[in-house]
Amino acid sequence: MNDLSNHNLTENDLINGCLAGDRRVQELLYERFAAKMYAVCLRYSGNTDDAADLLQEGFFKVFRNLQKFRKEGSFEGWVRRVFVNTAIEHYRRKHSLTTVVSDKEETIEDNSWNALDRLAEKDIIALVQQLSPGYRTVFNMYVIEGYSHKEIGDILDISEGTSKSQLARAKGILQKKVQAFLDNHGKHLNSS
Repeated sequence: MNDLSNHNLTENDLINGCLAGDRRVQELLYERFAAKMYAVCLRYSGNTDDAADLLQEGFFKVFRNLQKFRKEGSFEGWVRRVFVNTAIEHYRRKHSLTTVVSDKEETIEDNSWNALDRLAEKDIIALVQQLSPGYRTVFNMYVIEGYSHKEIGDILDISEGTSKSQLARAKGILQKKVQAFLDNHGKHLNSS
């Protein structure tokens, strides 16, 4: 592996090089996944500083636990799961969800939700980051990661009903934030 380039190394080369302690290969693994994993960190964190901390902690865990990857399925999927779990652990250490009782589940109107399609990814991430940590975590776990409310409840040590309520509140808040964003910044988006 004299000519190390991120483009010509297979995932197996990356894994084996990292397991052998090759610092340059570790750098290449970082380079290959940093941007995507930073996006995951941004979705779960409230700001770029926290996202950077999560990125560092996540890569530390990837390198420390690399021998646990069983090569069953996607390596990128495994790396992503490490980062999601790191973000969830970070959340659990710093926050606790409060039970929110709601008689009805709030839903996002189709026209407002479709407005998300017209927003840039950075704008959507910024809106999600404005959610409280509890709402943001449940929203990401349910909408982005595909966890069920039961799984979210088990992971965060909350009831399934609390998870549903947190998601409903998050969606309601996001609906208002999307509408306000479009009212303030998106006049030109409506014409496209």
